[in-house]
Amino acid sequence: MRSLSTCVLLAAALAVAAPGKARQAPSADLRLWLAQGSLALARGDNAAAEQSFRKALASDPNSVEILNNLAIALARQGRESQAIPLYEHALKISPGDPATTRNLGIAYFRAQQYAKAWPLFRSLSAAPDADFQAIDLAGLTLFALDRYPEAARYLARASLLRPSDLPTLYMLGKADLRDKDYPGVTAAFAKIMSIKPDSAEAHVMMGTAYDQTFHEADALREFKEAEKEDSGFPGVHSGLGLIYWKQDRIAEAKTEFEAELRRYPDDPVSNCLLAQILLRQGDAGGAANHFHAALAVNPHYKEALFGLGQAEIMLDQPAKALAPLRAAIKVDPDYAQAHFVLGTALRRLGRNVEAAREQKISTEIQARQQAKYTRKLNSH
Repeated sequence: MRSLSTCVLLAAALAVAAPGKARQAPSADLRLWLAQGSLALARGDNAAAEQSFRKALASDPNSVEILNNLAIALARQGRESQAIPLYEHALKISPGDPATTRNLGIAYFRAQQYAKAWPLFRSLSAAPDADFQAIDLAGLTLFALDRYPEAARYLARASLLRPSDLPTLYMLGKADLRDKDYPGVTAAFAKIMSIKPDSAEAHVMMGTAYDQTFHEADALREFKEAEKEDSGFPGVHSGLGLIYWKQDRIAEAKTEFEAELRRYPDDPVSNCLLAQILLRQGDAGGAANHFHAALAVNPHYKEALFGLGQAEIMLDQPAKALAPLRAAIKVDPDYAQAHFVLGTALRRLGRNVEAAREQKISTEIQARQQAKYTRKLNSH
């Protein structure tokens, strides 16, 4: 699999037909529909395959093979919401069937239902003969669930099976970076450099590392090199946008985030940062839409939760601001700004006692953080 953005685009191609269970000999019509559907699926005519498999399923509604193939035809048309119930039904008929388990996991993954995908990939990757795809998907799913140490372990296992797979090494490095496992990041980067030092993966990883250490000019150079190598690589435009954002080059940042989202519309970072720009420009409605898009992928993205709360207040909807602000505080109880803005929303609703309490908490957190910072300075 590829990086988390591109793997969603590629996952449909990974689905495989499940072997049919022994049953009575099919009728001539059923054999014809199965043959027509299989040929259509093989040549990529998914709409025609759907029609044939629907006819076959009406004749044999409990065929795991037909259920899988119809679901594959639907998934390849981007209709995961219709494919998922078919895979689920097939798995009830044949519990533990590896092909159906894999296909359902992929469908959940593509539908961003990562919590449902994880048990299926965990099961597949635990098999003694687990292949690269199952282990890699397990790691990517854990990454999407923000479980970075576990994601790194699975991605490292996948990398042992395909040591030269750059996208897996790149995601392994990202997982280690999120987990602050800097020796792991260094090791992943070294492997990428030994395979293809001028790859987009290498430049994006180096750009991210420079950004993390506040070397913005160096980060900008690396992201531009990545763009030259592969302008469509996930994270290139969002990386450039982030640097421009930090440099207060807002128009350029907006252009880059929009470019990333044209190719990867579900990218949570680009959605969140573009939303922050729109919020800054007074477009609270547009901002709210992008915050929602970011949260659809990562429901625990505290900056998106906080931003959505701000947007709802700007839209004069303080009651709607309460849930995302409280969720942001649940993710980070010391999020002083979220406590303060929650207090603002409560005050607008006339809940003055609760508002005062939240804004007092905000003041206390800021005082603790300032004292900690002062102690750190004095210790050097």
